[in-house]
Amino acid sequence: MPVDEGPGGNEHELTRRIDASPESVERGLASLVLTIVELLRQLMERQALRRVEVGDLSEDQIENIGQTLMLLDEKMQELLEHFDLTPADLNIDLGPLGPLLGPD
Repeated sequence: MPVDEGPGGNEHELTRRIDASPESVERGLASLVLTIVELLRQLMERQALRRVEVGDLSEDQIENIGQTLMLLDEKMQELLEHFDLTPADLNIDLGPLGPLLGPD
């Protein structure tokens, strides 16, 4: 990676690579937190589906889990809109491992 060796060159290089404006910091933090929440939501949904398939839950429990997951999805959509994010913004690229949340 070429490094600008002029006066203040390294500072310029860092400024170019790191956008530390208050708006970008807030958006980046919101994106990180919502990514973790989305990852946990997907894990909870898969666990619930597995338990339903096994027949491990009563009808009331299935209904309660379904309503909870729908409410969580609505709240996630509200938060994404509030922070001007899309679901694709939460799918962090892990390089050779692929996207964090899968291809969807």
